[in-house]
Amino acid sequence: MPFHFTRRAAIATSAAALLGRPVMAQEPVMHEVQMLNVDPDNPRARQVYIPRILVAQPGDTVKFVSVDRGHNSESVPEMMPDGAENWEGAINDDIEVTVSVPGFYGYKCTPHASVGMVGLIIVQGDGMMDNREAAQGVRQRGRARQVWDEIWEEVDGMDLA
Repeated sequence: MPFHFTRRAAIATSAAALLGRPVMAQEPVMHEVQMLNVDPDNPRARQVYIPRILVAQPGDTVKFVSVDRGHNSESVPEMMPDGAENWEGAINDDIEVTVSVPGFYGYKCTPHASVGMVGLIIVQGDGMMDNREAAQGVRQRGRARQVWDEIWEEVDGMDLA
């Protein structure tokens, strides 16, 4: 993840050092998730988000880009951390979502969720694991069930510390 060292960050870090407190100032990052009909790296994978798993920090923004027509991004309320805001983008429109609460954010394409067009944002920080079990336990339908199984298996193999 890119780190931009701004004048404000330099001042904050210097002040923290003088006070004997370690502080790592980081500017929020804009992430991009593409909404596609076909995965360019795997033509057999259709109706996909690229990437389908995104790791972010509190305050980062995720921009869902409607590369192909007919898609949107909508949060799955049962798969959201407590205190996080739900979203519902319009079909064919880009949408920007700022994630502020650590945890697991499940989302879907409204017309294509049953064929497996789903994704996950993992926001790191204190309390990140608080909603994982609940998010993972949400009942899924159609092909989404298999895709979520693949996503959770991939998450199990990630170093999220």
